[in-house]
Amino acid sequence: MNRATTLGIVAALHEEIADLLTEMAPGARVEHIGMRDYYVGSLYGHDCVIVLARVGKVAAAATTAALIHRFNVDEIVFTGVAGGLAHGLSVGDVVVADTLVQHDMDASPIFPRFEIPLLGRVSFDAEAVLRDALAQAAREWLMNDMPDEVPAALRTEWHMSAPRVHVGQIASGDRFVSSAVEVTRLRDALAQTLAVEMEGAAVAQVCHEYGVPFAVMRTLSDAADDDAHVDFPRFLREVASHYSHGILRRFLLARRA
Repeated sequence: MNRATTLGIVAALHEEIADLLTEMAPGARVEHIGMRDYYVGSLYGHDCVIVLARVGKVAAAATTAALIHRFNVDEIVFTGVAGGLAHGLSVGDVVVADTLVQHDMDASPIFPRFEIPLLGRVSFDAEAVLRDALAQAAREWLMNDMPDEVPAALRTEWHMSAPRVHVGQIASGDRFVSSAVEVTRLRDALAQTLAVEMEGAAVAQVCHEYGVPFAVMRTLSDAADDDAHVDFPRFLREVASHYSHGILRRFLLARRA
């Protein structure tokens, strides 16, 4: 592969990459490494490696390291779902990270809460060009494609009247945030955070340590509260999968132009 044009695309759940895999050009190969299948081929004119990381920070970090070492990717994009943390966000909104933090990192009193030991930093910055391109692709997909790809009946059922794109902080941790009490605690501790999930900040830390540009995009499936578990698999299958496929399609096509 041409190192100058190789993009790693990562997701935690199969539904988030299934449609992308079907779009890969004929001739794609699969390499099985560390209990994961890495799909290597061409997608919308770009050399890509697509992989299912599975759930959690350790899984995401291991997958990211393999993409960098084994496949020499230049950039990494992580796509998936998240729970909304900030007030004013809605199901179906998209959050593109500008910074990422590990909300369950606490090595105090040796290090300040949330600070990554020996790195001297709390958060990691997404690469600005990738971040902005991903946010623009999301805006264009929501405006032009989403009405045709997510049926009106589903949008009504999930109260997705006018989904928006937000750029801001995403927090990651190795637990599924699913109670109003946890949401309140996280809002108090990380007031600027928009969404919460389980992988993005681990990807961010590995990319930071190896100097690899990255971006993270999340579709909001819930408000990360006591109702966060309600029909999540169905939302993932019928809504979020269309977001990942459609937005990344626009992202890749725009970069080819």
